[in-house]
Amino acid sequence: MKIATFNVNDINKRLANLLDWLRTAKPDVVCLQELKAGDAAFPRDEIARAGYHAAWRGQKTWNGVAILARDCEPVVTRTALPGDPNDTQSRYIEAAVNGVIIASLYAPNGNPQPGPKFKYKLAWMQRLIAHAASLRKVDVPVVLAGDYNVVPTDRDIYPTTSYRDNALVQLQPRRLFQELLAQGWTDAIRARHPDEPIYTFWDYRRNRWPRDAGLRLDHLLLSPQAASRLSDCGIDRDARGVENASDHAPVWIALREARQKVLPRVAKALPNRKPAVPKAVAKSRTKAVAGPLLAIDGDSFAHRAYHALPKNIRKADGSPAGAILGFANILLRLWREEQPRAVLVGWDTLDKPTYRHRQFPAYQSGRQFDEDLLVQFKDLRTFVAACGFANARAAGYEADDFLAAAAMAGERGGTVVIASGDRDTFQLASDRTTILFPVRGGGMLRIGPAEVRERYGVGPHQVPDFIALRGDPSDRLPGAPGVGSNGAAELLRRHGTLEAALKAGRFPGQAQRLRLFRAIATMNRKAPLPTLSKQQPTWAKAARLARRWGLIQLANRIDELAAETKS
Repeated sequence: MKIATFNVNDINKRLANLLDWLRTAKPDVVCLQELKAGDAAFPRDEIARAGYHAAWRGQKTWNGVAILARDCEPVVTRTALPGDPNDTQSRYIEAAVNGVIIASLYAPNGNPQPGPKFKYKLAWMQRLIAHAASLRKVDVPVVLAGDYNVVPTDRDIYPTTSYRDNALVQLQPRRLFQELLAQGWTDAIRARHPDEPIYTFWDYRRNRWPRDAGLRLDHLLLSPQAASRLSDCGIDRDARGVENASDHAPVWIALREARQKVLPRVAKALPNRKPAVPKAVAKSRTKAVAGPLLAIDGDSFAHRAYHALPKNIRKADGSPAGAILGFANILLRLWREEQPRAVLVGWDTLDKPTYRHRQFPAYQSGRQFDEDLLVQFKDLRTFVAACGFANARAAGYEADDFLAAAAMAGERGGTVVIASGDRDTFQLASDRTTILFPVRGGGMLRIGPAEVRERYGVGPHQVPDFIALRGDPSDRLPGAPGVGSNGAAELLRRHGTLEAALKAGRFPGQAQRLRLFRAIATMNRKAPLPTLSKQQPTWAKAARLARRWGLIQLANRIDELAAETKS
């Protein structure tokens, strides 16, 4: 995971420079500072076309911060540094991205000093220290990235006396920076390059860039959980030398992938990721044809959200809300990108066994769910209903069954999009039904019949037979001994179906079990569905619910989506 910080020094003036750097550097997350643009002036569509989702807090003149995330939505947890409700300067934004809390911060410059601006600088840094201490208590990786406007030591500035009276090098902010590090934060650049002169900022004046007369102002501070994953870091100095450059250069770190605790690793991504759709294009498309029926595997995305976000996200009453916030952001993103005519979210009934469990007791055995996740499922269904969408849940059925029933019903009225992290849903792919399959990094693959054949070597209608032969470790289906993926695909290419292979004499001692595995892997298209007529989202109701829960940033995102829908 490559995370960068970049004081862009006017995002619209230097947008071409930023986009060029994004194309060449390919960071996964970018923290931007000094946007010098109000919220409405942020170049959201251009950033989206580059493959990045964005969260920002804009401000004209000198401030403004943003977090960009490639192929996934940053889940905003804060838009201001706590400690001073009267501080209106846009200098801090914080979000969770793939299980890492990332802050983009733009500390006050403090000049001239002494004076009120320097006093504000010191007070702001003290607030940062207090908030950083609370983040250190959270057992997740945290990265505090940005322009700190502090030169930590004399080795972080070129030999000079011209900055002697500058706020950037004064003793008080340097001591506060060291106090911050003393909490246990790692200065990533110094961890990898402890002694050499390294600069991130070169003033436009006095020929300082050609003379390499620089300062190190831009820092990435890592919590112990993040520091343990640090594999590399550097500064993209070349970005400072191009025409119309910012006076800062991007600074970046690379974190090793975290070990997955619950969800299995995803197979290698296919090269057909759907590009970001500009808002105007999406709106014109939906006017031309009715949108698809969107059916979502609620349990699949609730689990992904819960394990991707920090566990300190709470509702106003103190109860856990990480899965709610993460799932809600996924739901809003899917609605924005697909513009569906209706939305159905299918759910498992965890306390009621299905016929699959009764016929094969080992099915899905050994699965354990955190209590903090389980208590959020009711709220998740409440949120879906508040948005004006339909839930499907009934004893004896799994979420997959409702997706299959929705695909059959939805194809009669147009196209269908199924969003699920379960590859069993590939059996539903057709010329009218597309599967959205999440991959590491937050992206979604669009899976149709051709992609199923490319991945498995069989067609969608053969997927249950393929699973029965190959097995499915996640569901504890053992499959046919010694067959594996390639063997299963070859058998089905030769015989067409599992039943034909059994009639040809294959697996004589396993026939009954393999038929059972096929029945288990086959989704039940007769699962009961609620009415799926065209829906009108009730964004205002959903926003009120989010505010009542204390999820203010979620409520603001819903309001923003409602405004887009009206415009």
